[in-house]
Amino acid sequence: MRVALLACVIALIATAPRPAAQGRAERPNVIVILADDMGYGDLGSYGNPTIRTPHLDRLAAEGQRWTSFYAGGPVCSPSRAALLTGRLPVRSGVYGRENPTTGANSGPGVFGPSLPTGLPSSEVTIAEMLKARGYATALIGKWHLGDRPEMLPSTQGFDLHFGLPYSNDMDPAPGLRVTRDMMLEPRSEYWAGRLLRNGEVVERPIQQETLTERLTDEAIRFVDANRRRPFFMLLAHPMPHVPLFRSKAFAGRSAAGVYGDVIEELDANVGRLIAALRRDGLDRRTLVVFTSDNGPWRVYDQQGGSAGPLRDGKASTWEGGYRVPGIFWAPGRVAPGTIRQIGAHLDLLPTIAALTGATRPTDRPLDGVDLLPTLQRGEPSARTTFGFWRNDELMAFRSGPWKAHWVTRGAYGRGEARVEHDPPKLYHLDIDPGEQFDVAASHADVVARLTAEMQQYRASIDMPPPLLPVR
Repeated sequence: MRVALLACVIALIATAPRPAAQGRAERPNVIVILADDMGYGDLGSYGNPTIRTPHLDRLAAEGQRWTSFYAGGPVCSPSRAALLTGRLPVRSGVYGRENPTTGANSGPGVFGPSLPTGLPSSEVTIAEMLKARGYATALIGKWHLGDRPEMLPSTQGFDLHFGLPYSNDMDPAPGLRVTRDMMLEPRSEYWAGRLLRNGEVVERPIQQETLTERLTDEAIRFVDANRRRPFFMLLAHPMPHVPLFRSKAFAGRSAAGVYGDVIEELDANVGRLIAALRRDGLDRRTLVVFTSDNGPWRVYDQQGGSAGPLRDGKASTWEGGYRVPGIFWAPGRVAPGTIRQIGAHLDLLPTIAALTGATRPTDRPLDGVDLLPTLQRGEPSARTTFGFWRNDELMAFRSGPWKAHWVTRGAYGRGEARVEHDPPKLYHLDIDPGEQFDVAASHADVVARLTAEMQQYRASIDMPPPLLPVR
């Protein structure tokens, strides 16, 4: 009897599920999906009444939806540098000099085909950090951190790159001057952009109508190929950056016009990627983050997206330029809910390091904080402040619900020219997220406190020479 009982116990122990091993295959996968110029108000889960985004809305409902989530810069290159390094763009040199004499049509600089500079090789990216931990790494989509061979993603920790070296509106076809009308009614042949696979040109010009689908196809292939090992993938869609392109299957589909078509196609392809994770049994082993690189490009009117209730858009330090969707989804790992405290792209590197057990850089200052306690247990966010930079100038600063503007300057081509404010403009963002009602006159104590916090923050930052042009 005892022998038989002992045999049963041994059999049960042998067949029982074992705790996850700490080897490479059990480390959580990480996917960051980055839209280009998507506004805070472009998704159903962020209040859009017309554009249908059921797949992203489901991720937001099953995971965490952050309502005060900030990009690392108000335009492409600085924002992407901040996301990948966890450091302010002014620390890595990915900024330009602010020119106070130029008008409202100017904006922060970005890398392009005529510049010999890019993200410095000395910077440590999320990809490099995780590659040292045994992860497969991929950047699929837009890079925009230097297009010279020595500056491409393969030099910054990515095993695979399939996508564009810079924005889809750069590099016009030879002899062609692209007009506003061409931007609003585009054809792929108006541009001579390059589609690269690990530095080699595989298509020129890029057939942009099918690009969203093809980038997702590549992303799914990468997931399938690495389903037995941990992986990190940055899926950086070029859309909805103007010029807008969508496939025939989505043309005319949205009640919100061309822009709505583009967003709904992005959403459908997010759904395809999530379905692939579920099919491969990876959905409970993968953190998916969805966000945008900055606010909407408002100069293109209905094709420029929406910041919802927020003021202004891309290239400004008003909320509409910096505040973006922030969705975190990881079944069994992320506690579902709406997070109304502050988070930022800068926080992704330290958060991913904590999640994966990777060693984050210790030989340089990081500007991000670890959001894992909030993601896993719903604890208050470790981030309580945020600085709003445009080029080399710190124009605004947020602490808790309060935000002060010492300098304001509008978005590309649509906002006001540069104006200095003394005392600064002050807004309570919980009450007034649209920054319409300056309450500095009745809150001198708050102005004094934010001024002191801003000065201490600014004094802590050393800036190398800029790598981007004066605008």
